Amino acid sequence: MAEEVGFMTMAGTKAEGEAPTIGIGMLGYAFMGKAHTNALKKLPYMMYPPVAVPKLVAICGRNAEATAEAAKRYGYEKYYTDYHQMIADPGVQVFDNGGPNDAHAAPTIAAAQAGKHVFCEKPLGRNAEESASMLEAARAAGVKHMVAFNYRFVPAIVLAKQLIESGKLGRIFHFRAVYLQEWIIDPNFPKIWRLDKSVAGSGALGDLGAHVIDLARYLVGEPKKVMGMTKTFIEERPLPDGSGMGKVDVDDAFATLFEFENGALGTIEASRFAQGRKNYNSLEINGENGTIQFNLERMNELNVFWANEEPKETRGFHNVLVSESYHPFWSNWWPQGHIIGWEHTFVHEFNHFFEAILGKHDVAPYGADFVDGYRNSVICDAIIHSAQSGRQVDIQYEY
Repeated sequence: MAEEVGFMTMAGTKAEGEAPTIGIGMLGYAFMGKAHTNALKKLPYMMYPPVAVPKLVAICGRNAEATAEAAKRYGYEKYYTDYHQMIADPGVQVFDNGGPNDAHAAPTIAAAQAGKHVFCEKPLGRNAEESASMLEAARAAGVKHMVAFNYRFVPAIVLAKQLIESGKLGRIFHFRAVYLQEWIIDPNFPKIWRLDKSVAGSGALGDLGAHVIDLARYLVGEPKKVMGMTKTFIEERPLPDGSGMGKVDVDDAFATLFEFENGALGTIEASRFAQGRKNYNSLEINGENGTIQFNLERMNELNVFWANEEPKETRGFHNVLVSESYHPFWSNWWPQGHIIGWEHTFVHEFNHFFEAILGKHDVAPYGADFVDGYRNSVICDAIIHSAQSGRQVDIQYEY
């Protein structure tokens, strides 16, 4: 099977019925490097029997001491400080890019050109042009490509997707979502890379908004037009090295209106200045026959309302604990009511990617491929353009 899908360097010797081994080369050892590694190590015994067994071949980072420590901590066989060397490692078949946004394009393109399947954190690129170059490289190389929009793999979100696809909600009228955090309100919080446009591309828009925009496309469909506003509340912050102040050139918050191709209206807001909100990714979808509401801080729950439910005297929202054996992914986890967490979305996501590599299905439409990453970037760029021009912007894709 490996040879049929062009997996040239997958381990060629295995006992009949055993899962093949996939060699992982990880770029980045911090937040996402830890999250991805945690999922890769869990996958073989939780998504059982595994479609493939990840082998932690190498990890790469710019700081040799920190990267060596990460390799030891996480269990990678070796480490590199030059991603070109890691890509050239014959043991690496999948390039997993968990680095900061300015390290997404060049390493991922190089990996694709070397014939490695590519998995990249979101946002795909810092802008649509950069994302398009990554998509073009992956397509030209014929490798599998996936963007880590992991919230597609929350069981409650998958259940919402199934309800919408079944037609039970009927015509969709509204999509509204907010993604709120509070962690940079303090004006003395330093100007880290997420507050630097040259590194991050944008602020709350690419960090938080990209997730919600992906869910809007995933659940409701393509947007047709956007009207956006952005705001930077604190325009200067202390530099991390203590050498003075630096200008913040990304958004602290944004809000946008959407018109979808199917006629639905949407609103999306994201902010890192919402006191009391930790990781409040909340969305609501209103259809002619009912409503679905989800909040990531209660990620095992889905609130649903059915307009024609009988008896009408007790009609109202139902809080569904999405933890039954018949719910998405749940047969791999615990007995009902024993909830799972944010980290487990990555297990589901990598399992989906490995299945795609082995030819069981495509990455899209249930996973986000580089087309989805590119289109997300187009929408983000359109929101920024609308905010700068004060005008409504039409969404136009090249891919």
